[in-house]
Amino acid sequence: MKIDHLGIAVESLETALKFYAQGLQLPVTCEEVVEDQGVKVAMLPVGESRIELLEATRPDSPIAKFIAKRGPGIHHICLNVPDVAAALAELKAQGFQLIDEKPRPGADHCLVAFVHPKSTHGVLIELSQKMQE
Repeated sequence: MKIDHLGIAVESLETALKFYAQGLQLPVTCEEVVEDQGVKVAMLPVGESRIELLEATRPDSPIAKFIAKRGPGIHHICLNVPDVAAALAELKAQGFQLIDEKPRPGADHCLVAFVHPKSTHGVLIELSQKMQE
């Protein structure tokens, strides 16, 4: 297991990229919209991990709600696991509260699922598995 990325909620991807891509000179390796989550994503590698910038595309999206409640900032930590479904089953069996009962498609050709912050000491945890291409 390793940290895949840190998700950062931003009000404007364009504005945030001025700092991360231009200021820090981090390359953008992926930019896409994840329609079912109402989010536009940009991925920027940093060493063996990445920074994921997240901009809401609609007011009812999880990122829009997060920013309205807490403001921009770190939204989640994503851990890469070999099998998201197995990890979810194990966590559920141990009594941890899940947001997702089963994996779903996420950004950058990954299956993802979230563990509720109530079970993780206040940190939203995303589990991610690269899909076979």
